[in-house]
Amino acid sequence: MKKLFFLFALFTLCGLSAQKDIFQSNRFDQLSKNHRTLAIIPFFVHLDLDNGISGKELKVLEEKEGYAVQNALETYFGRGKKRKKFTVAFQNSEDTNALLAKKNISYNNIDRYTIRELASVLNVDGIISGNLDINVLLSEGLSEDFSFMDYILGDADYGRIGIKISDGDSGKLLWKYEQEITKKSGKNTDDLIDKMMKKAARRFPYDKESRRDRS
Repeated sequence: MKKLFFLFALFTLCGLSAQKDIFQSNRFDQLSKNHRTLAIIPFFVHLDLDNGISGKELKVLEEKEGYAVQNALETYFGRGKKRKKFTVAFQNSEDTNALLAKKNISYNNIDRYTIRELASVLNVDGIISGNLDINVLLSEGLSEDFSFMDYILGDADYGRIGIKISDGDSGKLLWKYEQEITKKSGKNTDDLIDKMMKKAARRFPYDKESRRDRS
């Protein structure tokens, strides 16, 4: 009985933590009412690796991780039945990256462009972007060798991820979700994004059920 109570309390705390890490603009419904398509751009990544690699090599790895998050989000939003759950469509990442490249916008200079400029180039209503600060190569997978107490306490802090949705017309931040990355967050980028978005599903503003609840 004590064990069941402990687990219930743990899941309750996790749920409260997820809510605390989510921001939604009080103007979301007003600014997003005509949204039909969102684009996911590569994430801005800061890698803190303690293995003596050069700055040039580090930049290459950060770019790789940034595209891995973009691909993982596209996979999550486009997977089977999930696609029908959302009130918007998500631009194919290959199309997104090709359109950016045509305007000479690359991973190395995309931060010089505003949300409004990017939305115009991509012909979308909103932009999904974000930051990943991490001290491991998430795309290559995390070690699954940990104890039960590591799992419960969430030891081995690898960093933090933040996902943002911004309105293309105004450039305003509409929604943001941040989460620490630990051993129990997921074994790789795809697993992390899948678990993270499932946890936030009822608070994801383009989810049909979430939107119905706000009506």
